Amino acid sequence: MNPPAANTDAGGNGLELPFRPRARLLQLLGDELIGSPRLAVFELVKNAYDADAATVRVALENIDGPEASIVVEDDGDGMTLDIIRNIWLVPGHDHRARQRAELRRTRRGRLPLGEKGVGRFAVHKLGNRIEMITRSESRPECVLSIDWAALIRQQDLSDATVRVFERDPILFRGTRTGTFITVSELRERNWTRGEVRRLQRHVTTISSPFAGSSDEFTPWLEVPGHEDWVTSVPDADALLSRAPWQFEFRFVDGCFDWKYRFQGVAGIPLEPREIPRAGPLLIQPERDMDEFGVEQGSRSLRPSPATADVSTAKGIGPVEGRFYVFDRDRPILRRLGESQLIRNYLDENGGIRVYRDGIRVYNYGEPDDDWLGLDLRRVNTPTRNISRNIVVGAVYLSLEASSDLKEKTNREGFVENPALLRLKQIVLGALTPLQVERKKDKDKIRRLTSRGRDPETRGIKQPLQQLRLAARERKVDDELEPLIDKVERDYDEFRDSMLRAGLSGVGLAIVFHEIEQGVRALCELIEAGGEYETIRSRARELARVLGGFTDLLRKGSRQPNSLKRLIRRVRDINQVRFRKHRVRLDCPALEEDAPDVRSSFVFGLALGALNNLLDNAFYWLRVRWPDEAVPPGRAIHISVNLDLTDGPAIVVADTGPGLIDEPEELTRPFFSRRPVGMGIGLYYASLVMELGDGHLAFPDAREADVPEEFDGAVVALVFPKEKKT
Repeated sequence: MNPPAANTDAGGNGLELPFRPRARLLQLLGDELIGSPRLAVFELVKNAYDADAATVRVALENIDGPEASIVVEDDGDGMTLDIIRNIWLVPGHDHRARQRAELRRTRRGRLPLGEKGVGRFAVHKLGNRIEMITRSESRPECVLSIDWAALIRQQDLSDATVRVFERDPILFRGTRTGTFITVSELRERNWTRGEVRRLQRHVTTISSPFAGSSDEFTPWLEVPGHEDWVTSVPDADALLSRAPWQFEFRFVDGCFDWKYRFQGVAGIPLEPREIPRAGPLLIQPERDMDEFGVEQGSRSLRPSPATADVSTAKGIGPVEGRFYVFDRDRPILRRLGESQLIRNYLDENGGIRVYRDGIRVYNYGEPDDDWLGLDLRRVNTPTRNISRNIVVGAVYLSLEASSDLKEKTNREGFVENPALLRLKQIVLGALTPLQVERKKDKDKIRRLTSRGRDPETRGIKQPLQQLRLAARERKVDDELEPLIDKVERDYDEFRDSMLRAGLSGVGLAIVFHEIEQGVRALCELIEAGGEYETIRSRARELARVLGGFTDLLRKGSRQPNSLKRLIRRVRDINQVRFRKHRVRLDCPALEEDAPDVRSSFVFGLALGALNNLLDNAFYWLRVRWPDEAVPPGRAIHISVNLDLTDGPAIVVADTGPGLIDEPEELTRPFFSRRPVGMGIGLYYASLVMELGDGHLAFPDAREADVPEEFDGAVVALVFPKEKKT
């Protein structure tokens, strides 16, 4: 038996049928689309902003009883009956989107934040009954009532009606305008002190506390009967003023300028300093990261740009930022005063928020949102990179210029698209000078606050024991104890090898610094109750660091070798890189009539050290000479100099931007001005040279007999003089 034929119209072309949305669609738009009651209140406050309000009052009334309600009152433009009928009651209306696209600003100069036409349904997340009283200029008051429970019981959306009527002004008398919304039969009935304070943070941080915006928009929260819940919140301005480090930046039209300020710490004899600077914004391509924060994936065969330009901010517009950075190390924190209050404030407010036209974009900067991956990046470079729990920061965007950044419908950040990835690159690149300069101050502070005890006991043995105790107290010792034992064994082996080589002084001091900071960071993470996977990842990272040192000592044997052979070998293995990056090599050391100088060193280690110098040169040449331009100026010079003190030297010079830091800073572990650099290239080179009785030097270009065109960095591997028999 054949199925019945489909109904068709007279022309035999089938039927044109409309969608028939169910009334429960409104529930999906409100209750299930908005992530939390706090975000629902935030949406109502944003609606007040779009209505050109100057003030918004949010009140939790009778929250201890069955008649609890939420009131949101603003002094904005209000609505007429026609607007309610033709826009407010039309889900998905593009009224605001068209207003933004046409750049039609309000009398206060605002562009609308809303664009999807569904934010008003956030009220359903809060309660079952809503009453809205609104008045536009010189018009009657409109009163609208919604019973969500009754409304969504209707079969079709067209049957879901609400009651609206006009009346002479009662609430908004005289020339007053605005909107007054009361939500009752609340869904969230357990408004604890903690929940209220989190709501207050959502409401009050809708506008940046330190933006300096001229647009007047002031929201506040009231809790009648529990005034102390919101009045005891610490003064943010007072706490932020105690931050030892402050940083501002601007990236506009491809130009990057920044100002770093260290205001000192009471009781520590270290002078404040301030650095204003302009220059290229260094960026690194975004790559996938695994659960341990390790970058995954292969790079493109085409060299990626090392600096940001105008195209990087396409669809994003100008990007500005302000950051206040603290320190949780006890010697610093206790000198800031009210250390526990600062800890609590950082726990609740730490992170980097995003604001467009001065209004916050959620959830960026919330405790559970690490949109820049700061914590994961700190795992890889613990002594330089900042984590979310020590910084309070804000990034500012223009709503008009950031058209490629689209907010998600659920109001939890921007859609993951190329523009968002480029925004992350810009902000992470801007953070690099802050982290580099702060590390300089931190290293000085640590030296000033350290006690005169044996550095091995203080820096290695004692922290390892503290780490064991912390792991046992947090019941994670089963997995961490073997890793801690391995770290201690590798350290002992490394120490013994260096002692046998007679190089315990400088070499051990370098290792002390790196291992001490790794142990310290891991211990603090455990004590703070960090995530187990992050703890395990950092413990493995520490074990790998020590393993690398012991491997370094095992590679090859020290014997007389040719510097010419070493240079030829490093040239050969970098031939592809010279061609790929279009770098010209000037190498008089390999000319036929160049003398073949010999010295005693471990060939493999020296090769690695020299290769690290070339790696740095390749990167910084791309900074000064971007990929977009034809880079005739990209060049590297390699020569052998016999006139430097202490022994023959391989000199590497380039035409990059040059070095701006002191040699002792350049050779410290984890010191790097590259956005995602580990900061171990020059450190490794220095350690290798010291192990072989040589050293890493930073001579003057004229002293090293470098041609004038090589006006960038000049670095020398100084080898010991060959012993005469």
